Amino acid sequence: MKKALITGITGQDGSYLTELLLSKGYEVHGTIRKVSSFNTGRIDHIYQDPHEANARLFLHYGDLSDSEQAINLIYNIRPDEIYNLGAQSHVKVSFELAEYTGNITGLGTTRLLEAVRRSGQKIKFYQASSSEMFGNQEGPLNEKTPLAPCSPYASAKTYSYWMTKGYREGYGLFASSGILFNHESPRRGETFVSRKITMSVAKILAKKQDKLYIGTLDSKRDWGFAPEYVEMMWRMMQLDDPDDFVVGTGEAHTVREFLEAAFGYAGLDWKKYVKQDPRYLRPNEVRSLTADCSKAKKMLKWQPKVHFTELVKIMVDADMRSSGLSPVGEGEKILEKKFGKNRFFK
Repeated sequence: MKKALITGITGQDGSYLTELLLSKGYEVHGTIRKVSSFNTGRIDHIYQDPHEANARLFLHYGDLSDSEQAINLIYNIRPDEIYNLGAQSHVKVSFELAEYTGNITGLGTTRLLEAVRRSGQKIKFYQASSSEMFGNQEGPLNEKTPLAPCSPYASAKTYSYWMTKGYREGYGLFASSGILFNHESPRRGETFVSRKITMSVAKILAKKQDKLYIGTLDSKRDWGFAPEYVEMMWRMMQLDDPDDFVVGTGEAHTVREFLEAAFGYAGLDWKKYVKQDPRYLRPNEVRSLTADCSKAKKMLKWQPKVHFTELVKIMVDADMRSSGLSPVGEGEKILEKKFGKNRFFK
């Protein structure tokens, strides 16, 4: 039985990756931070009592600022694969917490890589890189596009990317980076603009909210469906040789288009409810990000199934159901048709 260690297991990507690995027969270990309240809502439905004989999911306290714990976990678990998904991952927050972002999102990767190197074990390492590393450049963007980060978050991710590449080339580690473009789902964090929009649609319909305050409307992003992207993480780790891959849909849409699609799907005119607020503007905004994922399509045999408007419908339906409303239903039908009944809604 293969063993995997996931940092950031309680996040959107970590929860979907855990489901995927468990379905493939893995024993999965994940790190969670020691805080006063549990933040395991995204994985509660798959959690198993570790004392059960058939348990294959185990949680450990750990933090990317603690290199000693990383060494201990690797020594005790002896994982076959490590997926480093843990980070301070909010771009706007990174401008306010630049040092913390650098410590966790940047140096945290080095701590893990060094722990893998010192262990002497044959471990495959996956680094969650980001399209934000490209900054303001004309797309489509691929693995050969120069990196030009525009935020503390993007700078920390760029550092991690180069350290991953450095440990691969310098020490012979199997260390790969997935340069993932924006990927969303019903489990997306509530402060990210996509989820903020779909939650607001549901709350407005439920008479729990009157307005949605938002920053820029003109930023363009390549938005995909998160469960498909975590499968690409796994596929990268099954290759014989480590490599770096851009993962995206190849289509970019503005925040305005997301608003139009989400509110329109629910029969609302977004202009009546949305107000721009300068508090949500970033000091340095990346205008447009579009992926050229031809390498991933060729080497990982991948083609995205969910497209932009379908993604929006999936998320709105999920948030309507969470708000106690009957969903429109098209999003649920899309999931059932493409992935099987009731998948990805828990």
